[in-house]
Amino acid sequence: EQYPIPSDGRSANEGDSELLIGKWMKERKVSREQVVISTKITGGRNVNPKNIIEDCEGSLKRLQTDYIDVYQLHWPQRYSPQSNWGQSLAYNIENDSNPYWRGMGGPTSFEDLCKSMEKLVKQGKIRSWGLCNDNAYGLTACTRTAKALGTTPPCTLQGDFSILDRKSEENGVAEAASPYNENVGFMAYNALAGGMLTGKYMDIPAAIDDIGFDRARAAENIQKPRGRMDERGWGITLYRYRTAAAQQAIREYDELATKFKI
Repeated sequence: EQYPIPSDGRSANEGDSELLIGKWMKERKVSREQVVISTKITGGRNVNPKNIIEDCEGSLKRLQTDYIDVYQLHWPQRYSPQSNWGQSLAYNIENDSNPYWRGMGGPTSFEDLCKSMEKLVKQGKIRSWGLCNDNAYGLTACTRTAKALGTTPPCTLQGDFSILDRKSEENGVAEAASPYNENVGFMAYNALAGGMLTGKYMDIPAAIDDIGFDRARAAENIQKPRGRMDERGWGITLYRYRTAAAQQAIREYDELATKFKI
């Protein structure tokens, strides 16, 4: 439903989860071999050979460890409709031609991405790497490029998946990731559909949707959010879980859960 740290930008910062995990392992004397750690580099134009190395070094320092088990891109290094977090999967060539992506030499190539990750693997700083918010094209391009270069291919793809959002079964990702094809593991996020599947927004809508019904109540929930859906930014971003079809499905799931006492 939510990131492990507050996402309000005031009470916590990016990297704090790594600091907490590193502190926890040190204070509890947890053996490094007993835990599997996955962390990420921010996506987009931030992903370039220089930042891949430097951001990994920062993560290692915060985690107080000398290696990361799975180092992922938080979203692709290129334009991809999938990196719009599922709002629309339609490819838009105008978006792809935006100067953000095409300026300064364009996005980092798959070749440079694979070579940079391989450098970290050979240095022993990561054991493997993966993708997030990517699609079948990005997954296959990475694995095939790595195999052509003789470098370590990605081993995971993290994507939005729940009983409310199963697009990864139909958009080519499941086929591409299959052990019969690219053999890449799938890691789900938003398994509670941004909190909608908890049922807590059934009686009182998300704040952004409630403004037209009860402005005072909506304002109160924005100030003291029940979860992501009541936050201004996330409430807009995650509207895919609050469409009429999604809300109907949630009600039907709730009826089934009540009927079978689960």
